[in-house]
Amino acid sequence: MSNKVIVVTGGAQGIGRKIALHFLNENWKSVIWEIDSEAGEELAQELNHSGFLNIHCDVSREVDVKKAVALTLERFGRIDVLVNNAAIIRNQPLSSLSLADWQKVIDVNLTGPFLCSKYCETELKKNRGSIINICSTRAFQSECNTEAYSASKGGVFALTHALAISMGPEVRVNSISPGWIDQSNEQKSVVAKKEIFSEEDHLQHPAGRIGKTDDIARLAWFLSQPDNNFITAQDFIIDGGMTRKMIYL
Repeated sequence: MSNKVIVVTGGAQGIGRKIALHFLNENWKSVIWEIDSEAGEELAQELNHSGFLNIHCDVSREVDVKKAVALTLERFGRIDVLVNNAAIIRNQPLSSLSLADWQKVIDVNLTGPFLCSKYCETELKKNRGSIINICSTRAFQSECNTEAYSASKGGVFALTHALAISMGPEVRVNSISPGWIDQSNEQKSVVAKKEIFSEEDHLQHPAGRIGKTDDIARLAWFLSQPDNNFITAQDFIIDGGMTRKMIYL
């Protein structure tokens, strides 16, 4: 097994889970920082792998992030790639969106990546590593009642290029903006349910299908490779072409 180590926040379910497993399958050591104890422990038991570590962490809390860094280094001795994936959604009409809900989304989705990047910086610079932020097509286009989520992802987009300039050349920082991705196969057992999509769902995408978590994981792997070190401060949209499609009613 390689001695390289990836950290994936919110890595027990969804896109984060697929990224963590992809790197583990490529013989990296894979660490998830996960607030959902049930999901994290279930995945750890399922894998039962010496190269995998589940750490309970609320990325919006500075004390949790500092502890997660220390525990990761205690176990594996280094951090080479950080994937800031943890995020929450509170989609409500603006009139009923409370300040507390707005702030919670910003705290997890935007402050979380800031804290994790800040406290992984020393390790990432030492190892000439990489940060991959999971942004969203919602940073560039919106549906109704997505103010908090869209604003947080717009912040992640800007944070990405700001970090790339500040942390380069030792650390490359890029973001991935997924569109409609089927994550139903990557959930903890109590909520796992295969989602069924219509032909119309698939064919509205220029690529002819809804996205898969593998689509995101493969790009994360590509961006992590040292040979691709001329790529930094960029956002990569993976949405089957939907953001380029003109739609008229």
